Amino acid sequence: MFIDYAKIFIKSGDGGNGCISFRREKYVPKGGPNGGDGGNGGDVVFKAFGQLSTLIDFTYQKHHKAGRGVHGMGGDKNGKNGKDEVILVPCGSVIKNFETGEVIAELLKDGEERIILKGGRGGKGNTHFKTSLNRTPRFAQTGEKGQELTIVIELKLIADIGLVGFPNAGKSTLISKISSAKPKIADYPFTTLKPNLGIIKYHDYDSFVMADIPGIIEGASSGKGLGIQFLRHIERTRILLFLIDSTQLNPDGTKLLKDYKVLLKELENYEANLLDKPRIICFTKTDAISDSLKKKLKSVRTSGIEKISISSVTGENLSELKDMLWTKLKRLNKDEETLNTHIK
Repeated sequence: MFIDYAKIFIKSGDGGNGCISFRREKYVPKGGPNGGDGGNGGDVVFKAFGQLSTLIDFTYQKHHKAGRGVHGMGGDKNGKNGKDEVILVPCGSVIKNFETGEVIAELLKDGEERIILKGGRGGKGNTHFKTSLNRTPRFAQTGEKGQELTIVIELKLIADIGLVGFPNAGKSTLISKISSAKPKIADYPFTTLKPNLGIIKYHDYDSFVMADIPGIIEGASSGKGLGIQFLRHIERTRILLFLIDSTQLNPDGTKLLKDYKVLLKELENYEANLLDKPRIICFTKTDAISDSLKKKLKSVRTSGIEKISISSVTGENLSELKDMLWTKLKRLNKDEETLNTHIK
């Protein structure tokens, strides 16, 4: 089961109390204070783990607490620190404060970790409070309480290519044909209810990752259809591949362009920066239209955006599509390397 949203409660460990103790040994008069310090409470740490792909574990465990510090003891013995609570999450997880919506951390790379809540500090034992005026201090510090917080974890899939389109535009069929992914395919809207990732092999040694996002309809950014439940996954993709059903082609091509503009508008309403991503327009299901309509597809103007017509059923232009995507990815990688060099 794919789960990309979780709400949980976390608490760091309380610090141990300092000890009030005095040295009492035969032939050692006025031994003085020897109370040890309390141990520090454990931290709550989130760590990205590459082998996880869903937040389903948080469906069953919604409370996470770090260990508390052990109290100090006599004989100048300090208490043991509490055990950290290390919480594993998939790469691409965003951690937010449930109350304020503030983003606390984003974990993108395998092994990346972040301390979300620090444990309480252990209290000092009475040995620390001995002075020339007070040789027998009969007090010690109590340990600090740990912090607690209700948080939201959102998973945003990380992929090179994100498929964007209306329901039944052919997204699942495409990813099933050019990768090993096996999404559900049917002839009714919203067949895809969860995102699917597919690894696309390119020639012998290269590959890239494609994300099949559930269909978007007009008004999705305001909650219609599947709403914004899956729009957030598009944020992590590097290139957007817009899939437009070519069977909707009318004589002047305006219907296809209208569909494209509706998709752009929904992305803009959700997050305006999404329109800055490189994009390609892909007309699908060309096996279901006549040769004369195929010629009209070539004349549809897309304002300088690269376009291609394909049929996932017959395999028409699928190799050309992979070439186009790979070339665009290589160009994007080169531009990013150049930008990073200038920044340094």
